[in-house]
Amino acid sequence: MTAISPRDGSRPRASRLLSRLAAVFVVGSLALSGALVGALPATAADDPEPETAGVELMVSTEASIDPGGPLVSTVTVANHSDDALSAGSVSLEVDSTPLRDGGALDAWLDDGAASGDFHSVATGPSPALSRGTTGTVDMIADAVSLGSLKPGVYPVRARLTGASTDDADTTVWNLSATTVLVVSAPGTPVVGVLIPITATPAAGGLLTAEELTALTAADGDLTGQLDAVTGTSAILAVDPAIPASIRVLGARAPQSAVDWLQRLQRLPNDVFTLQFGDADAATQAHAAQPGLLGPLDLTPLLQPDDFPPSTPGPTPEPTTTPSAAPVLPDNAALSAVSGAQTHIVWPRPDVVDEDLDAFNSYLGGTATTILPSTSVSNGAAAHSTVGEHSGSGHDVLVTDAAASARLSAAAELTDAPAIARELAGAAGHLFFAEQKSPTVLVGLDRSETRSPVAVRDLLSAFASPTVSLSSLKSTPATPARLTSTADTTRAAGLKSMLADEKRLQAFSSILDVPAVLLAPERIRMLRTIGVGPSSDEFVASTAARAKSVQTTLRSVSIQQPKPVQLITSAAPLPVWVRNDLPWTVRVVLHSQPSDPRLDIAPTTPVEVIGASVARVDVPIEARVASGEVQVAFRLTSANGVAIGQSTSADVTLRADWEGIGIGILGAAIGLLFVFGLIRTVRRRRRDAGDADGDAAVTEPAPTKEDE
Repeated sequence: MTAISPRDGSRPRASRLLSRLAAVFVVGSLALSGALVGALPATAADDPEPETAGVELMVSTEASIDPGGPLVSTVTVANHSDDALSAGSVSLEVDSTPLRDGGALDAWLDDGAASGDFHSVATGPSPALSRGTTGTVDMIADAVSLGSLKPGVYPVRARLTGASTDDADTTVWNLSATTVLVVSAPGTPVVGVLIPITATPAAGGLLTAEELTALTAADGDLTGQLDAVTGTSAILAVDPAIPASIRVLGARAPQSAVDWLQRLQRLPNDVFTLQFGDADAATQAHAAQPGLLGPLDLTPLLQPDDFPPSTPGPTPEPTTTPSAAPVLPDNAALSAVSGAQTHIVWPRPDVVDEDLDAFNSYLGGTATTILPSTSVSNGAAAHSTVGEHSGSGHDVLVTDAAASARLSAAAELTDAPAIARELAGAAGHLFFAEQKSPTVLVGLDRSETRSPVAVRDLLSAFASPTVSLSSLKSTPATPARLTSTADTTRAAGLKSMLADEKRLQAFSSILDVPAVLLAPERIRMLRTIGVGPSSDEFVASTAARAKSVQTTLRSVSIQQPKPVQLITSAAPLPVWVRNDLPWTVRVVLHSQPSDPRLDIAPTTPVEVIGASVARVDVPIEARVASGEVQVAFRLTSANGVAIGQSTSADVTLRADWEGIGIGILGAAIGLLFVFGLIRTVRRRRRDAGDADGDAAVTEPAPTKEDE
């Protein structure tokens, strides 16, 4: 643990909040077996921009020693201030009164609160440090200095006194840092570590090729998890949605993802599968589900071109028949993990006795349930039996909740001092757990942001190489009883989502392949009831799911028509159908006039491609001269399921305008014809008169001889 002193040189102890703000990190390396593990001191490079400027004190000790053995420690002083730090004195102190239980352990590490008297076991000078530098002091306390420490968990404190920074006020830094020391009990502890491996896609369905590429890259999160557990005895719990996401892509699956899956299946570690999407079995039991919910049939989502054709059997003669069609894997083949056990349930902690009966029913026999120690009676062993059913108790594996919480916190960290602080707490909690049972089981929280380095460190320190699922279950079971209560909020949320799913099933009848909508939605629902999300996250997720369903149900609809003026007795009436879905939909447009004066086609089939708007011309015919008629429109699927909201259009009939217009046009044409005829006659008469006049002018006058 590290601490930074206030400007007046005194460390606040009364306020719990200020103490937590002052406390920074413990640097330490732990080993339950008593082996000496060296600590990595922090340097300026480890923390180039500390959150709090000042002087930082850290202490790293052996987490576990044998009775009568020496204590080797390293005290690190880091000067983050803007001034030089003078030399001072450091001391290492041990409280000879052991911590009584896990609660006292957490109080000491989190708040610096411990009963008993500390005595100094080693002292030494601290180095003078310029700004931004770090110095260490190695300290060894022999058995004489430690005194007779019996097996237990002891508070350890390091102190820095007399060091000052040469600022305007010459601040004196009197600091302390805390950790714990475990004096091992006789015997070799046996610890099993459960690690869930999950991955949640951004869209909530299956992982995409791009997401798999990132997760299974050399520095990807899934790759890091396998790197951390390789060569250890960790027991892996795998979400089957991960292999399903890889296999559903067929030939399009990233090679790194294919390699990752093969590597997972070659590991010698014990493996069991979680529910698809890590769905919580307890929530389903509380909602009275008759069976565990799983993914819908994923086969319609497969692209046949991504899967090689089946290999035909040998024939005596070559044939010219085309190659056989590809054999598409079913859900079981897509989700399978080679060698994984499938009869284990790892639900949320809120399990009651009736749930254990349900789990047995879900898995078709005897199920093994993994629960934290907070869900069972005090003193439950790693392998316990709860209740009576058909003459035998329900099989339960119990994880130590306190140690699991410390290890889960450590797995999220990347800074060595912070990791060591949580590992120290875990070591203390495991000591207390081992006093009740020689075998202890811990389980990491669901997480997709674990540090591979931290996971590797905790497995190296704690995971016993001989622990497996079979060895855990082979140990005699200790009777226990459940103490948890069911969370009805999640059950109500699941029932609401199942009701929404039924609405989506009816709505999906407008699609050629309903699975493209329904299968991803089911997986999103399974992830929503997953074990990992907190209560607040669950409430937010269920609200988001309900909103998403409503958006989907409104994604296909009729746009509000504009008023129409009909000036002919028959014409097409335009109606626009909107489709916000990415897939083509096929619907039926129903039209119903409010008055028999308008004759309209009652149904019109409509096809609308994805993310577009289609115009539908509905034939109409007016039976009377004029009037106001309202036409109601609604959409259904081919089997009659209502789609979207109904709407209406106002149609104004002016069919007599057609006759009037034709009459006027005919009269105009007749007048033009008469006018043209008159002009023609007059022109001809005029032309005839002009011809007679010309003849009279050109005839010669008679002569006398003619007379």
